Amino acid sequence: MSERTTAPAASDAPLAGLPLLRGERVWGFWSFTSVNVGLAIATWSFLGGGSIALFVGAKAAIATTVVGNLIGVVLVALTVCLPSAKYGVEQFGALRSVFGRNGVRLLLLLLMPFLLATWNAILAIMFGRALANVCNAVFGTSLREDSPVVIGFCLLALLASWLLLLRGPLSLGRTNLLIAPALAFITALMLVVILREYGPAQLAALEPPDPIGLPLLDYTNALEVSLATGFSWWAIMGNLARLTTTPRAAFWPNLIGLFGASVAAGLVGTLAALAFGSSDPTTWMVPVGGVVLGAISLLFVAVANVTSIMGQTYSGALAIQRLHGSLQRVPWPLMAAVLFVPAGVMVFFPGGIYDLFFRFLALVSLILAPLCAVYFADYHLLRRRVLHLRDLYAADPESRYGFWRGVNPAAFASVAAGALTYLLLLNPVTYANAPVFPYLTASLPAFAVTTAVHVALTRFVVRRLGKGGYA
Repeated sequence: MSERTTAPAASDAPLAGLPLLRGERVWGFWSFTSVNVGLAIATWSFLGGGSIALFVGAKAAIATTVVGNLIGVVLVALTVCLPSAKYGVEQFGALRSVFGRNGVRLLLLLLMPFLLATWNAILAIMFGRALANVCNAVFGTSLREDSPVVIGFCLLALLASWLLLLRGPLSLGRTNLLIAPALAFITALMLVVILREYGPAQLAALEPPDPIGLPLLDYTNALEVSLATGFSWWAIMGNLARLTTTPRAAFWPNLIGLFGASVAAGLVGTLAALAFGSSDPTTWMVPVGGVVLGAISLLFVAVANVTSIMGQTYSGALAIQRLHGSLQRVPWPLMAAVLFVPAGVMVFFPGGIYDLFFRFLALVSLILAPLCAVYFADYHLLRRRVLHLRDLYAADPESRYGFWRGVNPAAFASVAAGALTYLLLLNPVTYANAPVFPYLTASLPAFAVTTAVHVALTRFVVRRLGKGGYA
């Protein structure tokens, strides 16, 4: 460990290696805020808001969106942003203290292909639809949502993201410094346009298009979608927070960007879905805002999706390099290109991905709420916010985080207990639920059960066997 194997954060390759020193970190408070805003005001915020509109009207949507996102974002920021910013380590490097080295590799093999490919595909499809609607409005074309031209635009979004990422994380920060203020303005302008078409009283009176019919159950379903939106940030934010100058600069921008901006965009999506029958801004921005304003707005939404793809893929690259040391020697352009391939395949089926979005959110929460909980319990409750950096990088026999051949079965058992709790309360595919679900949600009990099981197993089994360095 005498040589630093990590390139400076400002270089052209975000290698996963030793912790970043203070001088190698590039994002202060406002830079990280702009990154968060650029990530938040994208496809998933509008579509998430539209999913909430399936169950509740405007008043209940405001309450569930604020509460669910606030809980999810705060728990994610506490869990992944603080340790990565404090120690300058990537999220999945720090997770060795929870799952063990080989446990993290197993987690990545199961987790990253599913999450990274699906999110990037959703963002690319929105990009393609946005450009298609601009063409239809400005040039009088009649491009369908699944036409080859739209698929070509989707692939263009992935190509543009790849080209921008060749410059490393600095390109992400610089792009968002320009885009984030414009996105915030466009979102606010769209809200004004909706309120001009439908006054507050009319919007409040609009009924959701597909409610279950039981007020409490509809409310809890909407809250569950909002919680899933908050927890969905877990997989990428630690690797981005690693580039911040202080833990404070890593934590508070999440409340401005991931919470504030995401809530604002989500509510625009909700109101649009209630008023115009669609949360997809590519379908209503031009009819509502007019050709000029609508086209400009769609272009900014398209660019916002590119910045979100960049942020996800940069974070995913750091995670994938954890699978094996040889991957750190793969040229960064090749690594980034390979990560875009699964999304490039998925964009050839744009309709199915959009139609299953709110079910995908439930699956995300089924996985990420327990993962967030086990990391939270381990770092804050068991280790008292202390990690030993040398042990994060030492070989398993010499590391206090070696566990059993590099795997901590207690962590996986805890996550399984949380996921099972979620499934007993809510089926993420059919949305069939247990009688107590309307009173509890599914994500919050899954988080609580995972936390309790991990603390108990660690204190009464792992620590007593002298594993994990908990003593």
